[in-house]
Amino acid sequence: MVMLCFVLDLRSLSPPLLADLKQLLLQLANFYATSPSLCQSNSLSDRIGLCYLFNNRVSSSDELKIAFRPSGNFSLRDFHHAVNNLPINEFLPEIKDSGSICCRDVKLSSVLSDQGLYCWGGKDVMRKVIVLSSCLPENVDSALKKTLMDAADKCVTVEFVLFEQKSGHLGDMQEHINGFLRCISDLDNCSFQTYLPDMKVFRGMVKRWLQDLKDDMEEPLQARFVFKNNLFGSVNQITCNLCASVNQIIDGFSPCQTCRCHGIQLGNIVQDGIKDPSCPVTGHGLGTFDVIENSVKVGENTILFMPSFQSSMKLQQVSSPIDFNIVEKTPLGSLDEGVIMGASYVVTPSACHEMETSSDEIDHSELNAQRA
Repeated sequence: MVMLCFVLDLRSLSPPLLADLKQLLLQLANFYATSPSLCQSNSLSDRIGLCYLFNNRVSSSDELKIAFRPSGNFSLRDFHHAVNNLPINEFLPEIKDSGSICCRDVKLSSVLSDQGLYCWGGKDVMRKVIVLSSCLPENVDSALKKTLMDAADKCVTVEFVLFEQKSGHLGDMQEHINGFLRCISDLDNCSFQTYLPDMKVFRGMVKRWLQDLKDDMEEPLQARFVFKNNLFGSVNQITCNLCASVNQIIDGFSPCQTCRCHGIQLGNIVQDGIKDPSCPVTGHGLGTFDVIENSVKVGENTILFMPSFQSSMKLQQVSSPIDFNIVEKTPLGSLDEGVIMGASYVVTPSACHEMETSSDEIDHSELNAQRA
């Protein structure tokens, strides 16, 4: 069980970026509240906290405010209300003489405290703080480092997420990043990620955060896609992980029963078991052998007759890795989501041990990720 606490630095997040992040948080909450494995019970534990940093124009000081504090059962309505009411006019970057953004304290000591995160969720809950910003602290001073070290003692992880901005006055940002990484390099509970503000990136972040929130996340299936021709060098395969999709695509197939004589769908009256089935064309009664149970309806007029599995052996658990022998590649643009049957999976590249043992100096893991 992991509790996520998001800290948004509104001082550095432009209004368009903040609007995207608000939609990202709302999407995460929606997926969390509607995940089948999580909503089987009447209550859903509250594992999402939300804080934001802003500049108090009255006192001219930077402050941190808790917008949503986890308390018992998760309220999707209250979280939506908290996200939608985040201030939208707090973007107040300070520009140095050199043209770069002046990065300020992120007030983590207010979040990582007995009055903040440490009193949320009980003793057995793992906690993770995610700081979302477009700039970094100028340096990790002794006070901030002590705060992070104390968090490590309490098994709290801190992830700093930096959104890179394409702007001319950010020329020395890489220098700040390198310095910040050096300061936190000896802290095992801290991590740092940089992202471009892109919708594809945001979807990946939602997927990753949802995995943190879910209790029953299983290890992804390992898969190999084997091609007839070599993709690069002597390698003819791609290794991937298969993870169940967060929002499953609902297929366009509806199970139904049909008569064996004409292949026409039988009415709902058969499914309800009110009377014996009869052929829609002749009206004659149908016995058990005369009814095709394994039929599916596609659209309004198409019936598919599927193979019968009634007499087959019991299906066994799929074991990794799964080999897919690629016969032909089809552009994704030519596929129709309406004719997809079964559960959908997200395919992500994984490490390939067979490829990494090669003697040449090519980064096979990177090539595998590019091909996947």
